[in-house]
Amino acid sequence: MPAERPRTILLLDSNRSEVRDRVQEVRGLIDPHADVLGVYDTARGSDQSLPETARLAVVLGGDGTLLSQARRLLDRGLPLVGVNFGRLGFLAEFDLDSLREHVGMIFGPSPPTRECMVLRATVRDRSGAVKSVRTAINDCIVTAGPPYRMIELGLSINGDEGPVLTGDVVMVSTPTGSTAYNVSSGGPIVEPGVEAMIITPLSPHSLAFRPIVLSAATRLRVEIRRPNPGTPLVLDGQEQVPLSAGDVVTIDRHERRARFITNPSMSYWRILLDKMRWAAPPSYRDRGA
Repeated sequence: MPAERPRTILLLDSNRSEVRDRVQEVRGLIDPHADVLGVYDTARGSDQSLPETARLAVVLGGDGTLLSQARRLLDRGLPLVGVNFGRLGFLAEFDLDSLREHVGMIFGPSPPTRECMVLRATVRDRSGAVKSVRTAINDCIVTAGPPYRMIELGLSINGDEGPVLTGDVVMVSTPTGSTAYNVSSGGPIVEPGVEAMIITPLSPHSLAFRPIVLSAATRLRVEIRRPNPGTPLVLDGQEQVPLSAGDVVTIDRHERRARFITNPSMSYWRILLDKMRWAAPPSYRDRGA
């Protein structure tokens, strides 16, 4: 008996002209290996109903598109295949050539899959009422916002009172997100297989407030003591929740994990070296013989 063909959905960012131009080519690669249940435009947001019978999602766009769809499909548990049409393609590991090379493996019985930690952020007002519950694959960030004066945040870790941050940003990242805003802000790169949570301040009014790596079981509480009128909680750089004085943001590990099908031709370290230029040496001048 032939193996069951995986029921697949295509999610595409129609704002990218290259995606619009190549979607039929991608579908032509997939059709011999999977049952495509439909093509859905991520630019329309989450107002489209996706088939409940889907077992795999192919996402055409960049890393940002893949992040948004990973959050959208988190409760469904679907593995995602990222086909990169963006600038970097750190999470979206496949291009058209590698998709063509590995299409049989991707839609086969045991594709290589990476499961990634997800953060949950719960916002409560000063009375304790829940204002919002959100998820993030990369990072949860409380940032100053307009008019961009320093803000004051009270931190506590697992119920123990911690430091007070006076500065611009406190960022909580997953290992997956450690190579995003976190590393640009001086935080450490953490390999995705490590169960950890990274706390990184930005522009703290302190010489001693340094990034710290904590257990993934950590429960971080951020009390909004002195915000700006425009201070928000930002999830993966894509979603925002307005914050007010007295609000409390609690960040912990979500019980579900995001699942991505990985490119067997590109290890994590190869991607880090080739795309992020990790530890690349200076461009030395050739002095000749």
